[in-house]
Amino acid sequence: MKNDSDAILDDLLSRWHHWASTACMVRGFAPLAAGCWNYRASRQYDDANGALDGDLEDSTMAVVDFQVSEMRDPWRAAIHAHARNLNIGRSVWRSPRLPEDRQVRADLVREACCMLAKRLTTAGVL
Repeated sequence: MKNDSDAILDDLLSRWHHWASTACMVRGFAPLAAGCWNYRASRQYDDANGALDGDLEDSTMAVVDFQVSEMRDPWRAAIHAHARNLNIGRSVWRSPRLPEDRQVRADLVREACCMLAKRLTTAGVL
């Protein structure tokens, strides 16, 4: 059971890093009109295209983002570095805010993941 929750948390962190790091670069004017930026078209026939799944993913990732932002350093830095590594599938990224010793850093990441898992369980995500 512990391995399943670790795998679920790792998947959430990987998706969260991708969600948080996607930036839309535009040249010139903003792609939304200032008067109707909050407009939303009807989605009654759009669930086959994944609109409802996209909204659910956005709300879930917003909760993960909030819970990570509420953590204190060095645990927040450990979560960010761990999520970045999970997103690319390699363990190459490190943060200068984390200890240099590999074992101490791994223990800190494990502790941060446990803290985040408790927060996400309380928030109803895990």
